[in-house]
Amino acid sequence: MWKRLLLVLAAGTAMGQTPASAPAFEVASVKPAAPVNRGQVLSGQTHVGMRIDAARVDAGSMSLADLIRVAYRVKPYQISGPDWMASERFDVLAKLPEGASREQVPEMLQALLAERFKLTVHRESKEYAVYALVVGKSGPKLKEAAPDAEVPAAAEDVNPQIRVNGRGESMSVAISGGGIGTAHLSMGPNGNMRLEAPRMNMVALADSLSRFFDRPVVDLTELKGTYQVTLDLSMEDLRNAARSAGLVGPGRGGGGDAASDPGGASIFAAVQQLGLRLEPRKTPVDIVVIDHLEKTPTEN
Repeated sequence: MWKRLLLVLAAGTAMGQTPASAPAFEVASVKPAAPVNRGQVLSGQTHVGMRIDAARVDAGSMSLADLIRVAYRVKPYQISGPDWMASERFDVLAKLPEGASREQVPEMLQALLAERFKLTVHRESKEYAVYALVVGKSGPKLKEAAPDAEVPAAAEDVNPQIRVNGRGESMSVAISGGGIGTAHLSMGPNGNMRLEAPRMNMVALADSLSRFFDRPVVDLTELKGTYQVTLDLSMEDLRNAARSAGLVGPGRGGGGDAASDPGGASIFAAVQQLGLRLEPRKTPVDIVVIDHLEKTPTEN
């Protein structure tokens, strides 16, 4: 199961009608994604995530929830809709019109989702239970990223590559992309996992931590740099990530008062080791509410 989690870790006014003047892809293909098998994961041949260049958008095995998140520039917890939109996955290959910029891609995705999946949405504000990521009383204990460290691209622009080396207790995983450079996940003799990222900002850290809870983590540290980040994760932490992703048990809750405590509070301890802490709070959050969405796209 934990191999599937790597894809999760590497790996958010009515707007249903797109104005005629809004940008759109010149041509686009939308197909159901093939299941990712164990051999592909072990060989690093997974086609997961989104890559954007000057000519096209190539999205592999992305859920409808992920596509909507990119289209409306929101975090995963800012989308309210049917549970199945997180499990239905598609490959999208689209050509940008001449003169278009990568900054227009989200609006083009909005048009594509409205055309192919009949997506209609509206925005509203909702009080949400969150964890605030803040600096601890003794100050941060973060080491600045090395000046020559790999500079990561934006998370939605990268197709994560996963390579697994070794077996059992000596197993390690390299995850390239996802906005944090090349991270390494290794298994220790006690069954715990260690995630090491050479270059991570606090927004990316908060997004990564959100995967382990049934409520979002919001960056309130006011730290603007990029840092070397190491997190020691228990298997219970990974199971919580699986639940949040809908891989195990019930899917993520939305805005409730209760939140699952990670096993042994190891995530809280790992964050404290960085000179940071997680505080439960409530705050109003703007969310995108799905009014209508079809499971099957119209023909290409």
